[in-house]
Amino acid sequence: MQTNFRILTGILTALAFCQLRAGDTITFKGLLTAYTHLNSENKLHLWGGIRFIPQINYEHKLTTNSLIDIEASANILGNAGSLPFDTLSLDGNVKPYRLWARYSSAQFEFRAGLQKINFGSATMLRPLMWFDQMDPRDPLRLTDGVWGALARYYFLNNANIWLWGLYGNNQLKGWEPLKTRKNSPEFGGRFQHPLPAGEAAVTYHHRTAIYRMPADTNFRQAYSPENRIGFDFKLDIVVGCWLEATWSNVSKKAGIYTNQHILNAGADYTFGCGNGLNIVFEQLLFSFSEKPFSFESTGTFSLLNLGYPLGIFDNINAIVYFDWKSHKTYNFINWQHQFKSKTLYLMGYFNPKEYYLPAQSDNGVLYAGTGIQAMLVINY
Repeated sequence: MQTNFRILTGILTALAFCQLRAGDTITFKGLLTAYTHLNSENKLHLWGGIRFIPQINYEHKLTTNSLIDIEASANILGNAGSLPFDTLSLDGNVKPYRLWARYSSAQFEFRAGLQKINFGSATMLRPLMWFDQMDPRDPLRLTDGVWGALARYYFLNNANIWLWGLYGNNQLKGWEPLKTRKNSPEFGGRFQHPLPAGEAAVTYHHRTAIYRMPADTNFRQAYSPENRIGFDFKLDIVVGCWLEATWSNVSKKAGIYTNQHILNAGADYTFGCGNGLNIVFEQLLFSFSEKPFSFESTGTFSLLNLGYPLGIFDNINAIVYFDWKSHKTYNFINWQHQFKSKTLYLMGYFNPKEYYLPAQSDNGVLYAGTGIQAMLVINY
């Protein structure tokens, strides 16, 4: 982390003091959020915190249709949790959030550095969430990036091809149950093609995963190639509908984690009542198994998302998850009010005390039980 922060500091300093040429632009912007969170069922009932994401962008035009640009930003976070009049816990973190340089033209772009790479047709319960971990409940949709290079080419018929290579991403990403081997490269690609009423795509990724040898009483680490393949399509025929499916396979036997299967089917529609009620429904099935497609350990979730604009400056959104295996329901509601340069969110939730939602961030435990949260967001 210290090395990455020094790199970020160096680039920010260089950009701040560089001499702009004719046609060059440099912009400073950012995001500041403050929140307070109350849940009497957590170990620490009251939480509060501040997050600051300063961002700098530099753009240099090469020709009318091509340019080089750079983006650098940091994620600065401080949290405080307390059990009033008894316990106080403080923590914080500073790390790069985005740090990339890009060359782009009318039909091609190449971007290298710390960046967000996401794709797919599903909206909330996403099988193709391979390199990010965006939480549907988070109104800001923040997620850590990955270190790597991404090239994209756009054909004139709107088809496009992606190629990427990743390196130095040793923490779990997306749905991964197994970490990536340190200092080993990852690579993959995606081809997306338009359909008469939508689009379809196929995606592939390769990496080396770390697993524990199940027959070894010392539980030594072992390494195995892992290959993932995904397929997705989205159609707009009266209602929007989509299908997204992935299969991940570890070449060597890694117990139940040898094979992972995830399937999402969903639809959305906006009803013309009042200001327009948008409804999104998704059905998710996932499984882990030693043999391909044997579905030994499975989970099934349904999601219903309701969104309604109360007026020009106010929106209300509700999300309900249902776990068919445990027959538990997770409920979230969010009211948003937009000021000139600020946004206020008031959120409430009613969830099981034993909390589990698939592929969610570590902050999920904070939302176990019943609680409320207020968040103020300032964009500058």
